This record gives sequence, C-alpha cells and structure tokens, in this order.
Amino acid sequence: MVTKQRKTKETDISISLKLDGSGKSAIDSGVGFLDHMLESFSKHSLIDLDIKCKGDTHIDDHHSVEDIGIVLGSLIAEALYPVKNMERFGSANIVMDEACVSCDIDLSNRPFLVYEIDIDGKVGNFDTELVEEFFRAFVLNSRITAHLVQLRGKNKHHIIEATFKAMAVAIRRATTRNDKVGIPSTKDVL
Repeated sequence: MVTKQRKTKETDISISLKLDGSGKSAIDSGVGFLDHMLESFSKHSLIDLDIKCKGDTHIDDHHSVEDIGIVLGSLIAEALYPVKNMERFGSANIVMDEACVSCDIDLSNRPFLVYEIDIDGKVGNFDTELVEEFFRAFVLNSRITAHLVQLRGKNKHHIIEATFKAMAVAIRRATTRNDKVGIPSTKDVL
C-alpha cells in the first residue's frame, strides 16, 4: 500500500492505493457522484483505494475532482514504473444499458489522452465537464497513454460510469502479470 497526501489552499487530499489489491475501497471525496465512480473504478480495476478529500466544494467540485486525479495518477505511476512483467497494453469496451465506452491504454510512461466522450450538463449536482478534467489529471500524472471513446449512449450517468469502468478494466488487463514479457518494450525501458 502506497500513500500520498497533497494539501493546497483548495484541497486537502490523502490517498492510499494497493495496485495488486482486491477492489476494496473507502472513498470520501466530498463529491457524491465522484465517490460512486471511484468505488466502481476500484472494484473493476481490483485496485484497493482509500481516498479522503476536503475541498472547497462551496465554490464548486472542480478543484476536488482535478486534484484527486492528480494524486491518484501520481500514486499509480509510483506503483507502475518501471514496468516489468506486466502486459503493458489493456483495452475494454464497457456497456451500461444503452451506453458503450471504449478505453485503450498503454503503460507507456508517456502521458497522452484522447477524450471523445460527448456529454454536457449535469448528473445531479455534478458538472459532467469534470469527467474530462479528472481523466486529464489522472493520465498526465500516471504517465499512461489513454484513449477514451464513447461508442454510443444517451444517458449521461451511464456514459460516465462506463467511462470509469472501461478505464478500470483496461488498467486491470494492462497490469496483469506476465513473466514472459520482462520489460515489455523494444527500448528495454519504460
């Protein structure tokens, strides 16, 4: 289990993570919808997560959502690199009723995000634009390449949940142990 804390004028965050876990989580981000998404992420990635965040949600949820992405991503990077004896690449298409989202990732140590999720407005009190902010912060700080693409869907909750689950399953597949691959790169380093 690795732990990281980050305190700014806007947020006070503590996250503990076990990459090779069982999907247990205790999450209190101060943003109810994000808690639901991160619990789902933990369950389907099999990453154990303990997240606590006190943020300036009296303004809005932006700082909490983005900063959790930063801290969670940096913890993933600490747990991953250097990549060795892992599949490295992972992908998943996840359906939630009428919605389907694709996620393809590379544990590349070179961050890049393709985000083609077409949502706007709110789910309850949650601004849907914050989903992209979360994943941008997460991807940049975890130093993975990720392509998140909405294949279909209308219900915003379903689309967002499929996005988090697709990332979770892709990470689970990419981090699957494979002793045959050694360092999975022709460069001999990731």
